[in-house]
Amino acid sequence: MAGLDRDTIWEFFQHLADIAARETLPRFRAPLAIDNKDSAGGFDPVTQADKAAEAALRAAITARFPAHGIQGEEEADKRGTSVWSWIIDPIDGTRSFVSGMPTWGTLVGLLEDGVPRYGMMSQPFVGDCFIGGGGHADLFSHGQRTALRCRGDRALDAATLFSTTPDMFAPGAELDAFNALSKAVRLTRFGADCYGYCLLAAGHVDLVVEANLGFYDVAPLIPIIEAAGGVVTDWSGKPMRSGGRALAAASGALHAAALKYLRTVA
Repeated sequence: MAGLDRDTIWEFFQHLADIAARETLPRFRAPLAIDNKDSAGGFDPVTQADKAAEAALRAAITARFPAHGIQGEEEADKRGTSVWSWIIDPIDGTRSFVSGMPTWGTLVGLLEDGVPRYGMMSQPFVGDCFIGGGGHADLFSHGQRTALRCRGDRALDAATLFSTTPDMFAPGAELDAFNALSKAVRLTRFGADCYGYCLLAAGHVDLVVEANLGFYDVAPLIPIIEAAGGVVTDWSGKPMRSGGRALAAASGALHAAALKYLRTVA
């Protein structure tokens, strides 16, 4: 990015993490009104924490980069005049947030002509902030800065697979493909939300497979994983440039092995 080096980008992401935390943390594990955005009979919660965090993030980004566009989960898109734009999910994992589970996170990504270049996931209750892009990824936690690197030495039958919930897969071919992959790995765990992707970048998890995503759910996470040596595509093996089905893997070989199960419905 012209005029900004990596340290400046990292510093701004940490500033945004602090801004979001001021809106989310006081409302976490506290009495909170919950609205349902799903008019079709399901449950898609949104809270004042989501709305206040996104509003605060938008204001900070606009003040610093007025020419940049902004898209987010809770407000209408802001068109920009630059090739750079920001994408925000103020609370990825609102269901976990309202349940008191600290697996939610604030996601902010920086896109160049729609391509994710830099990203952040902040979990302020735990104290973790993952930032990546430009070939480097870091975890900032409790005053320590640690470089992130995927573990790339696991075969499929020794892999750990994360996903948020089996309910995100459509019954039929999509769910069948996920279940087949799940049986092929050593361990499958659910409920991690955005944290699963960051644990992959940190070398603790080998695969994350999800579906029915918004682009804001995954775009900020892509640069973190790729900078840590991982691979993120859709289920057809193409780069993700919108929401939908996601496959994140700790190595190219593991990605190819998992893709054999998922391409059947891509």
